[in-house]
Amino acid sequence: MRTPLPPSIVVGLSLILGCGRAAPTPTAADAKTFLDMVNDTMHRLGVAQSQAGWVQQTYITDDTEALGARLSQEYIDTIARFAKDATRYDKVDVPADQRRQLNLLKLSLVMVTPADPKEAEELTKIMARLEAAYGKGKWCTNPEKPDTCLNIDDITKIMATSRDPKRLREAWEGWHTIGPPMRNDYARFVELSNKGARELGFADTGAMWRAKYDMPPDEFTKELDRLWDQVRPLYLELHAYVRMKLHQKYGDAVPATGPIPAHLLGNIWAQDWSNLEPMMAPPGAGAGFSLTDILKRRNIGALDMVRAGERFYTSLGFAPLPKTFWERSLFLRPRDREVVCHASAWDIDMEADVRIKMCIDQTGEDFTTIHHELGHNFYQRAYKDQPILFRDSANDGFHEAIGDTIALSVTPEYLVRIGLLDNAPDVSRDIGLLMSRALEKIAFLPFGLLIDQWRWNVFAGTVKPDGYNKAWWDLRLRYQGVAPPSARGEGFFDPGAKYHVPDNTPYTRYFLAEILQFQFHRALSKAAGCTGPLHRCSIYESKEAGKRLNAMLSMGQSRPWPDALEALTGSRRMDATAILDYFAPLKQWLDEQTKGVKVGW
Repeated sequence: MRTPLPPSIVVGLSLILGCGRAAPTPTAADAKTFLDMVNDTMHRLGVAQSQAGWVQQTYITDDTEALGARLSQEYIDTIARFAKDATRYDKVDVPADQRRQLNLLKLSLVMVTPADPKEAEELTKIMARLEAAYGKGKWCTNPEKPDTCLNIDDITKIMATSRDPKRLREAWEGWHTIGPPMRNDYARFVELSNKGARELGFADTGAMWRAKYDMPPDEFTKELDRLWDQVRPLYLELHAYVRMKLHQKYGDAVPATGPIPAHLLGNIWAQDWSNLEPMMAPPGAGAGFSLTDILKRRNIGALDMVRAGERFYTSLGFAPLPKTFWERSLFLRPRDREVVCHASAWDIDMEADVRIKMCIDQTGEDFTTIHHELGHNFYQRAYKDQPILFRDSANDGFHEAIGDTIALSVTPEYLVRIGLLDNAPDVSRDIGLLMSRALEKIAFLPFGLLIDQWRWNVFAGTVKPDGYNKAWWDLRLRYQGVAPPSARGEGFFDPGAKYHVPDNTPYTRYFLAEILQFQFHRALSKAAGCTGPLHRCSIYESKEAGKRLNAMLSMGQSRPWPDALEALTGSRRMDATAILDYFAPLKQWLDEQTKGVKVGW
């Protein structure tokens, strides 16, 4: 997942001249001068902030935390002032591209620091503490013995491989112990962040986030509901099938008709059920191969896995990654220091210094994640010639969708073409292949919605600090149909155990990405001339697909996202029917398997 460009920045301008005289009425020339300053300053301070952020996440110390907080505060403070200054040109007649830059400037913030310097400093220090608390998070069975402490990598492996419900519950509860120390900081963060958002004219931080999608916030919310309604029946069928199989394995520990215990789904957040595949695969019709086993058997290391990902993009016609990418990226967890291992892609200088940061394991999941993260980097390179304010994706869901679109092309046929698989499984294995992908993609959809549903309610004040955890689990029950393994009162802060909450990264983008990637994949597969089932199509080596993809990527954020969507797909509306097309054979199979079984909870 991409580390979003930190909330863009700029130096503020005084709106009132000295001696109490109002500033003269601004002109189009003034607006142009203003935007030139914005773009130049965003570039300069953005590079400094990104460099500090990189060091903060790859060398976690008190000093790098303080340095990151200081640069982040400067970055955020200046754009907050600039965003307020941009309103001065609201009634000035300027060219369309300049009007869009002015509008984007006002909407480019993920977090706005208050005008009060002490509160601004407090907010950025809180954010640095929250990020560090997650990055350093461990579960220690005996805090006095460091060798008993497990980090997120260790716990992820337990959740993925263990089928002992007692051990899974211990690991799940253990990781969630990192949340409570964040609770007070998070509540104060909400107060200060909202204060900054209100100074920009928004009701709260959540309202500010929802205003970024080239449509009114209320219309955007309805759009999310429409897309969820399209895919919800497929999720309910998958949930019913998975619950049935888990009930067969664990007995009454998994109710036959209720929510699924969150610790038994193979993932610390129950957002991806891929690790349950051996249990869920149709008898005699599993995927037919294990990419993880292939990587281990052939001893394909982290660097080779990244090289394979790069070759996919160059096969489409994109230029190879620069030498600095290989010199400066982080591919393995260092032994000598603490790092934030959560996979992310970085655009350090907004021009050529792109990198990825992840602690790569020899797994099929990480092989796919590499293809995803590189999608961010190639997107970043494609729009590097745009003005700084346009150097981002059409909307934030697009950035996530591009890498995942490429990952959908990591098909058995693709693995054969790059020499990792001798022969592609025949069509009798398709249900197994689709089940594998559904456990990853379809299982994620409600989780992709509920994170921001929780935060929007928190920012709006409808959920108070004394109800944080209850609201969290109410939403997880409503959307996902999962429940915690034990009572989770308000002494816990379970949202803090999910990276994107303490990191303050908006999450609706990931839901949109799940929708868009299948829509992109269907359109690009057609461009590549693929006539087979959609789930077997790979655009690898298709220059025509690459040409169409690059045409959209190079637009950056210079046009409203429906224009970018149309450039790639021919449609101006997000559409989840591509998901239904992709998983149609599985849906039919699931309907048969769950006859007589209660669907829902």
